[in-house]
Amino acid sequence: MSTEKLETLEFQSETKKLLDIVIHSLYTEKDIFLRELISNAADALEKMRHQSLSDEEVFDKDVSLDINISFDEKEHTITITDTGVGMSKEELIANLGTIAHSGSKTFLTELNQTEQKDVNLIGQFGVGFYAAFMVAKQVRVQSRSYRLDDEGHEWISDGTGTYSIAPNPGLHRGTKLIIELNDNSKEYANEESIKRIIKQYSSFVPFPIKVAGEKINTVQALWTRNKNEIKDEEYTDFYKFVGNAFDEPQYKLHFAADAPLSIKSLLFVPKENFERMGFGRMDPGVNLYCQKILIEQHSEKILPDWLRFLKGVIDSEDLPLNISRQALQDNALVIKINQVVTKKFLKYLHEEAKTDPEKYMQFYETFGMFLKEGATSDYTHREAIAKLLRFESSKSEPGKKISLSEYVERMKEEQKEIYYINGPNRKTIESGPYLDTFKAQDIEIIYTMDPIDDFVFSHLAEFDSKKLVSADRADLDIPKDKESEEKKDALEQPIVQTLTKWMKEVLGDRVKEVSESKRLVGSPAIIVNPDGFMTSTMERIMQAQSQDMPTPGGKNLEINTSHPLIKGLVDMRLKDEDFAKNVVQQVLDNALIQAGLIVDPREMVERNYKILEKAVNK
Repeated sequence: MSTEKLETLEFQSETKKLLDIVIHSLYTEKDIFLRELISNAADALEKMRHQSLSDEEVFDKDVSLDINISFDEKEHTITITDTGVGMSKEELIANLGTIAHSGSKTFLTELNQTEQKDVNLIGQFGVGFYAAFMVAKQVRVQSRSYRLDDEGHEWISDGTGTYSIAPNPGLHRGTKLIIELNDNSKEYANEESIKRIIKQYSSFVPFPIKVAGEKINTVQALWTRNKNEIKDEEYTDFYKFVGNAFDEPQYKLHFAADAPLSIKSLLFVPKENFERMGFGRMDPGVNLYCQKILIEQHSEKILPDWLRFLKGVIDSEDLPLNISRQALQDNALVIKINQVVTKKFLKYLHEEAKTDPEKYMQFYETFGMFLKEGATSDYTHREAIAKLLRFESSKSEPGKKISLSEYVERMKEEQKEIYYINGPNRKTIESGPYLDTFKAQDIEIIYTMDPIDDFVFSHLAEFDSKKLVSADRADLDIPKDKESEEKKDALEQPIVQTLTKWMKEVLGDRVKEVSESKRLVGSPAIIVNPDGFMTSTMERIMQAQSQDMPTPGGKNLEINTSHPLIKGLVDMRLKDEDFAKNVVQQVLDNALIQAGLIVDPREMVERNYKILEKAVNK
């Protein structure tokens, strides 16, 4: 029979202030209290598991390792019991009095010198237990150490400044927390509330968590197991659980890394892209864990935003966390995890694209928009993303896409640049004037049929050390075959100079320059971009965003001096200059329309009627 009596110990005045910070300022969601207490219980069980392997002299050696949670709705209490290592009197004082034990005066001094009161400093003090006081009127902790010479003690506090400790003989090994809920938290003495919190935050705790005798954490933490031992059905079930999904995943990536960080990850690619289907912007689908305890659900930092379509789990033991587990102390570490996992996923996609190109194309048709977003926003991984992009080209079959690597492999020896041209569809592109010279020189050109594609290529700038060049650039330098000859039927240069000067005067500010084209074969004229950056596609998007925006006059008009229409203007401007001016304006409008740019339809239609009237009255 113990001769110890009840002792009441008073916290220092500094500790009272620290308790107030932990209880009222540190946590943003009250639900967190249960996660923290379950996490502490799991740590105690893990220590007991290791201890039992090395120590034969263990109290209650045959008791199973688990966590039991009960509640009393009438008394408004929650009881959390674990069969872990337990605590002696000295350990109760040291562990539950961590704030006072850790040197609160020094802590407060540092706390007053920084604005990051809830991020860096507090995380250096292991005070997760005090989350209980967010919901508690009083907390009783009954604990019995695994050591044979201990007899058990009870620690009691209301969190206001004192705690008491007294012997409590007859306890089993482990720790029991009895929380008397305060008036604002009585709803937690409810089975559904407790189960909901466990399923959200503690589903993967490696020990059974039972509520009213029912095991709640029934899903295994698959990412911690050897992938060679996991069946496809298990992966599918886990994907449905963590991704709140009903289908099977299209891809899965399960990997572990020890360097430069300890990371275990299990990522899934769904089959459907709900963002493309018009259901709004997706929330990130990857949850961040530390030792199987949820740290951040739908984490916005652990992967780049353009990978928000992924579902799954990333777990790292190296994460330094603050006490709330809701903010990471070391952003550099988060960035490192982000980079390691992103690089691994892109490498995985690259391997899948080579192994099963048809399956990869199914993925690309569904989620390629995210890769394109990454190419415009993620400089770190831009090169790897570029290898995964796919486009149709002048040498691919209709509906079939190629990679930029395939294009480079087929390039002519003298070709130094990768060419592309945008249009709403393949038929429109191939009937337009921009392909004339490429067809004549048998040079492959990529078709970018998505409005974002030109932005992607402008951000990439180059691929495999070769510049990406839009076919509507004014300074296009296409390599000519040696046997290629100058056009024999073209206008003579003095006439060309006079004609282009007159056309510029007619068009005025609508164009920057009129010049003879070196690229056109069958078309009379073409619109090109002198700056080499603002492609017609980009301009179309800008026009769509501003209905009142007039067509900019910063483009050049190139004319085909071998075409009958252009050659006919030479005599027409001398015989009927007004009519010739209308033809010139129409030539420009036609070129703008072929470039996909907006023109004033009323003015164009009126002019067109005048031209038609002149034609029928001849």
